[in-house]
Amino acid sequence: MKKLFAVLFFLNFFSFAQAQEGTKTHPNTKQAGWRNLFQPDLTNAIKPDNVWTFENGVLTASEDNSIWSNKEYNDFILDLEFKTANGTNSGVVVHASDIKDWIPNSVEIQIADDYSEEWSKAPKTWQCGAIFGRLAPKKSNVKKPGEWNHYTVTCKGKKIYVILNGELVNEIDMNQWTDPKKNPDGSDIPAWLNKPLATLPLKGYVGLQGKHAGAPIYFRNVKIKEL
Repeated sequence: MKKLFAVLFFLNFFSFAQAQEGTKTHPNTKQAGWRNLFQPDLTNAIKPDNVWTFENGVLTASEDNSIWSNKEYNDFILDLEFKTANGTNSGVVVHASDIKDWIPNSVEIQIADDYSEEWSKAPKTWQCGAIFGRLAPKKSNVKKPGEWNHYTVTCKGKKIYVILNGELVNEIDMNQWTDPKKNPDGSDIPAWLNKPLATLPLKGYVGLQGKHAGAPIYFRNVKIKEL
């Protein structure tokens, strides 16, 4: 009986710890608590007219305009698949407190075609899996254009965890980003990201960037679970 109690205690503690730190594996989105971030008819999205389409389960944009959740989130797990094209540069946006001026008022988890000449030579903080402009991924783990990738982004308090194709490629503590011009390692922050991450509100909209830099991006199975 004591052994059983010990096992149950360990399992409960492990689940609690994992919930506190953020998931380290792709979740099962068929379990309770998960829902579509956007409905197929996009009636629950904030978006520009005639830009985003949802066909055969695939969401894409014809212009460089973002699509946003119609509600704000605090702590959550976002799970989705994305497919790049040659030269794609897009992103998943979280903690967006101002969607009209979202770039300095949010955190972007970068999506990029790291195989292209342009993005393979870009700063590591601009490559796929990066917290854009702030923290490079631990490795490049994106698949080649035309193949589906799996992203899981966990936002828990001031921490963000990024899993790409089964591997934890990034994790950041926003509290450490207190300078508007310099990252903690001394590297420069792009001038348009002029607000320290430590000062950003955590309650905000979740968004997907559209056809940026001239190359399309495709999304499917975009699910969210509040924590």
